[in-house]
Amino acid sequence: MPETAFEPWKDPSAKPLIQFRNVTKRFGDFVAIDDLSIDIFEKEFFALLGPSGCGKTTMMRMLAGFETPTSGTIMLDGKDISPIPPNKRSVNMMFQSYALFPHLTVYDNIAFGLKRSKMPKDEIDARVKEMLRLVQIEKFGNRKPEQISGGQRQRVALARALAKAPKLLLLDEPLSALDKKLRQETQFELMDIQEKTGTTFVVVTHDQEEAMTVASRVAVMDHGKLKQVDTPDQIYEAPNSTYVADFIGDVNIIEGHATTQGDTVAIAWAEGQPSIIGTPTRPGMAGKVSFAIRPEKVAISAEKPKDLNNVVQGKILDIAYLGNLSTYHVALPGGITIKAQTANSRRRARRPFTWDDEVWLSWTDTAGIVLDS
Repeated sequence: MPETAFEPWKDPSAKPLIQFRNVTKRFGDFVAIDDLSIDIFEKEFFALLGPSGCGKTTMMRMLAGFETPTSGTIMLDGKDISPIPPNKRSVNMMFQSYALFPHLTVYDNIAFGLKRSKMPKDEIDARVKEMLRLVQIEKFGNRKPEQISGGQRQRVALARALAKAPKLLLLDEPLSALDKKLRQETQFELMDIQEKTGTTFVVVTHDQEEAMTVASRVAVMDHGKLKQVDTPDQIYEAPNSTYVADFIGDVNIIEGHATTQGDTVAIAWAEGQPSIIGTPTRPGMAGKVSFAIRPEKVAISAEKPKDLNNVVQGKILDIAYLGNLSTYHVALPGGITIKAQTANSRRRARRPFTWDDEVWLSWTDTAGIVLDS
């Protein structure tokens, strides 16, 4: 039998682990969180994503108990957690700086919280060894934090945060101190650990790639509000606004005026250019719209393609070579630049196109998304 997809948010009978209900948080006149409501479910790996100052860290600090809502309610497992102090919540937090005790060994850092909760000594030993195995640092138990690498310190911080088996683990920019390659490897390890423990993870990040890789769902935030909460593929392929489309990944956004043509819309966008034919995201879309299309969905060719509605000609302004991909910046008459991306699937000495080449760009009627401006 095929495995059922993990989608508790689609099940009306599923009970959320975390519930924000009309939560507002003000600091003086500044509104950090603005009447926010959201449900997060048990065993989710949930990402709060947005630019600096969007409110994601304030949300996490309220969950941890370091801030209290100005108004509204935060529930954990059906109970209002506002009156519960941080050390009494079934919530743990892994800080960006890792916050390890430099004078303690790796073993004692992991054991620290367990000793404070008066766990019996033999149980502490078994639990610490289990955590060392889980994060694959058994060999480093007797070392001090300065004697291990940044990636290993990150694992110690994770093991310490998970040692008390919290219902909820909060991760604040957990991988930002690691170099790119190690960060990518660690993302998959984090997912594996989250799956093995079944702990609900809520991660705060401004790194889109990280959020899209690890999360079951992503909440894109801006100025204390949720712009879209959805699975990574939906956020990328079906953004609900130009803000989300522009924030996630690379995108071309063309503004124009739409008129309905049966099941499609024709978007007038530049004088002397043919209308863009697109598929509307809701019935009756007309008037001012934005057309968003990802560079990988724009084909680039030397000859004019046949049998496609959306075909434009331009000149290559710039080329970004990224090893596996090449992105071409193509200037169209009228001053608009469109990015087209091709996979470098073969090893070859030269690119098919170069600077100042006249090229044709094309895409299908369903390749882009038509959004309200």
